[in-house]
Amino acid sequence: MLIAFSVAPTSSASPDGSVSAAVAAAVQVVKDSGLPYRLGSMFTEIEGEWEELMDVVRRACEAAGADAGRVSLVLKADIRPGAEPGQLDSKIARVQEKLA
Repeated sequence: MLIAFSVAPTSSASPDGSVSAAVAAAVQVVKDSGLPYRLGSMFTEIEGEWEELMDVVRRACEAAGADAGRVSLVLKADIRPGAEPGQLDSKIARVQEKLA
């Protein structure tokens, strides 16, 4: 299963409104999980099994909202039972092959 998600507090104490510190706290949860992931400018993609991914997303939301009363979460999932591990990279490779 692949999940692409974006989580951020809905407000920030930073003078410029940046939420990067909260987002970094959420990404640290993903990194610490040991699951394969890819950080993008708008979403973080992570690969694993349903239960472990949902737990990571929950903890990432908690981390992002630690200093805020409210967070926003956008989540997209590719639920594909029986798929081989490594889909985080192989899905991209299949499209690039067709573009070549």
